[in-house]
Amino acid sequence: MNAEGTDIIIFVAVVALRLLVPLAIPRFPLPAIIAAMIIDAVDQTVFQQFTDLNLDNYQSYDKALDVYYLAIAYLSTLRNWQHMLAFETSRFLFYYRLVGVVLFEATHVRWLLLVFPNTFEYFFDFIEAIRTRWNPMRMTRNLVLGGAAFIWIVIKLPQEYWIHVAQLDTTDLIKEDIFGVPTDTSWSDIVSDNVGVFIGLAIALVLIVYGIRWYVINKLPKPDWKLTFDVDKHLDDLTPEQIRAAALARRERLFDWDLAEKIVLVTLVTSIFAQMLPDVDASALQITAAVATLIVINTVLSEFLARRGFGWESMLGEFVAMAVLNAGATAVVYWLLPGGERSINLGNTLFFLLLLTLLVVLYDRYRPHYLARRMG
Repeated sequence: MNAEGTDIIIFVAVVALRLLVPLAIPRFPLPAIIAAMIIDAVDQTVFQQFTDLNLDNYQSYDKALDVYYLAIAYLSTLRNWQHMLAFETSRFLFYYRLVGVVLFEATHVRWLLLVFPNTFEYFFDFIEAIRTRWNPMRMTRNLVLGGAAFIWIVIKLPQEYWIHVAQLDTTDLIKEDIFGVPTDTSWSDIVSDNVGVFIGLAIALVLIVYGIRWYVINKLPKPDWKLTFDVDKHLDDLTPEQIRAAALARRERLFDWDLAEKIVLVTLVTSIFAQMLPDVDASALQITAAVATLIVINTVLSEFLARRGFGWESMLGEFVAMAVLNAGATAVVYWLLPGGERSINLGNTLFFLLLLTLLVVLYDRYRPHYLARRMG
């Protein structure tokens, strides 16, 4: 296989991981989002080391796929988070960051990412880490808001400045300023020349892990359950009847805040992806109009079926059916366009349809959980 073919395989494999791994977040929030973060952290290095791909557009590609897994994380909070203050805080942090990314993609002004830091991601990790052993409902207002403020000010602001404003490369800094070697020096050479340093680091890491373990066992409140990463193990605050009642109550009105939020969410996400994909010339107004139209069509059909007693047993079945519906609606629009204006890129259109369908299906599935808790 030639080098170009190998580059394509590696690129497709990495993108597939970045798209598929986040789908586990609703059921296994902490390990899935950590896996997504790790893939996000290493993908550029993989591309640099093993391919000859042009990475000039990497920043937009990376931000778009970050937003994708963060959107799924936010939607999972609709399903999983019982603590209303924690949920409302996470919702604000998520949309605040989303607006910042849209502004960055439109202007390419890097300091905007410092003003709109990605606090949501670490706040999500913070809450889900607590859930692995403790009931999140035990969290006080001060703990929730104090945790968000600490993450924003102490962790994310320095990190965003380092990455997006100063644009410093941690690997290069370690090689040049700590080990005093050129940036193209391999890590195997650095380790072999500094064995004592790395042994010391390993010992320090073991001591840190032991110290954290000691603190968790001896200083933190008594756990409510054994360590688990499966959120469904202890997500028993709602009955299926309560969820169905909330879903039915929501269907009393077609045009409501649910529909508005879906349009805002999907429009922002697709606008960000539009900056990443080639040959996308649609304006923000055109994207918003297309997204709003498809979501209204989806909602009308879903409500029509639901009011006649039809329900989707399988999320996959619902996704496939709605994807086919959206493809059909897009085909009709394409057919109605004058011949000279039929400039729809098939690949990009298919990608946007699948992305839109996924977000809408997850939102419609998980929103009734949130509403049931509010009603209760």
